[in-house]
Amino acid sequence: MCGIVGYVGEREAGKILVSGLRKLEYRGYDSAGIAMIVDGAIDVRRAVGKLDNLQAVLDADPLLGTTGIGHTRWATHGRPSEQNAHPHRAGDVVVIHNGIIENYVALREALVAAGAEIASETDTEVISHLIDAELRKGGDILTATQAAIARLDGSFAICVMSAKEPGRLITAKNSTPVVVGLGEGENFVASDVPALLDYTRDVVFLEDGEMADLTAGSVEVMDFHGNRRDRKPRRITWDPVTAQKGGYKHFLLKEIHEQPQSIIDTTRGRIAPETGEVLLPELEPLLAGIKQIERVVIVACGTAWHAGLVGKFIIERFARIPTEVDYGSEFRYRDPLIGPETLMIVVSQSGETADTLAAVEEARGKGAKVLAICNVVESSIARKADAVVYTHAGPEISVASTKAFTTQLTAFYLIGLELGAKSGRLDPALEAECIDALVQLPNLIGEALKSEEQIIRTARMMAPAQDVLYLARGINYPIALEGALKLKEISYIHAEGYPAGEMKHGPIALIDENVPVVVLLPNDEVYGKTLSNLKEVESRGGKIVAITDYADAELTKISESIITVPRTSTSLMPVLLTIPLQLLAYYVAVERGTDVDQPRNLAKSVTVE
Repeated sequence: MCGIVGYVGEREAGKILVSGLRKLEYRGYDSAGIAMIVDGAIDVRRAVGKLDNLQAVLDADPLLGTTGIGHTRWATHGRPSEQNAHPHRAGDVVVIHNGIIENYVALREALVAAGAEIASETDTEVISHLIDAELRKGGDILTATQAAIARLDGSFAICVMSAKEPGRLITAKNSTPVVVGLGEGENFVASDVPALLDYTRDVVFLEDGEMADLTAGSVEVMDFHGNRRDRKPRRITWDPVTAQKGGYKHFLLKEIHEQPQSIIDTTRGRIAPETGEVLLPELEPLLAGIKQIERVVIVACGTAWHAGLVGKFIIERFARIPTEVDYGSEFRYRDPLIGPETLMIVVSQSGETADTLAAVEEARGKGAKVLAICNVVESSIARKADAVVYTHAGPEISVASTKAFTTQLTAFYLIGLELGAKSGRLDPALEAECIDALVQLPNLIGEALKSEEQIIRTARMMAPAQDVLYLARGINYPIALEGALKLKEISYIHAEGYPAGEMKHGPIALIDENVPVVVLLPNDEVYGKTLSNLKEVESRGGKIVAITDYADAELTKISESIITVPRTSTSLMPVLLTIPLQLLAYYVAVERGTDVDQPRNLAKSVTVE
């Protein structure tokens, strides 16, 4: 959630820290700060709000040094304020932290009783005081950090610096991501890879229970007890240009338009159109026991949960395995009935979603196999799963998810086909037909993107609304939920998704001339029934926005706006229908003047409960 950057080397640290923090803005934050060792002493600068505010502070009162740490904070304990912003200092120690220290109240009380002066409302500050207290007993910053960590309950990624040992950083991880960047005569710490790509492509992802000791010339990885770990670096191949806007006004619009390529990247090497087969060697650890799988449980949060709802339709259709979908935040608290006969599929763009990660632990503890759909290689969820299908969507900078979502849908399509084929429940002719449709999908998305001008006009009509209703049926109902979520996230308009057949069970009471109704209406077996629902909307003055591959005379007559998409197979239609909904939310938000890429109160990945 929050952003961490650390640097030790020979270059001016301040510019590197601020640059790295800007690459992490997509994670969401309410304040920022940096600390450096200057002339043998720690100096700190902090500011509330955007990084431009911190930069103004630095311009007025510069920091010059070659070792430093920086942080963008998202408030968990304590309101957004300069006092609560990181880094937090105690004596000669300064700390930045992502996560939540669950026993911080007891630790704080003990520290205060021992004479510590606590300056903030945060849980983080207790870490700096614990480390400082250990340093006063003797030893170095590494052993002091290890002793402090032993007293912490909860999740944390920390980076620690001490004025007594300039030119040295300590970082540690438990349930919250940390990546170490390896350079020549310099080394780096960050909470995510984009912060490092301007400086290095060689990285080490720390595992839970690991820490690293960094100087300009060395990096040593060990467990919390000091036992060395031999970790080989990974080479990151992302081009830093992919983290730039590329001429688009916002990252969100750029990422919407990247979806044809993202789908290609997700399917590359995984389909054989000439033989009509899916090729997913990643699933081999699970497929040996395919006949023993009695049910599938999909667990995710937010947008990924909507992908899971579509996944349920796909898996039940192709593999004929009963499938249920659960929220990661609810799953482990209901003592779920899962065991060796259950396949859990977890979905997370970042691979660090705290609730989903906890669900993985719950499932593994009960003997279930875990398959992850994830975008970030070597993320926590990916490392803990029995098998992973990476979406290969590339960095997604905007907080609101777009290409990550459609590649998750694509991954479910591949998984459903593979489960169906290997279980013998899927007709090979149908599999070949579905693969052919998948091959055509990127071009069809490109066609759907050409409706932008009509969508802009529709957005101008919708922008003044206070409430919007989204309707769909069957496999497309989750896309109505996703469309409503996108509108809420970035335009701040209240929106709800509903099955069209349920409209008369409550939502119809809301409909009048001030409530636009967005309906997903592909020409499928329930087209006529959904059209009948819309006539009731029309009779109450609702403004109908129809998204369809088939606009007959009746639909044209009752609709305020019609947005068309190409025709594709029933199971892939959710992907195509998603495109105009993303664009509609984007242009409504632009019309209303909101912060499209960094909407208020939201973060890219929720790495704490």
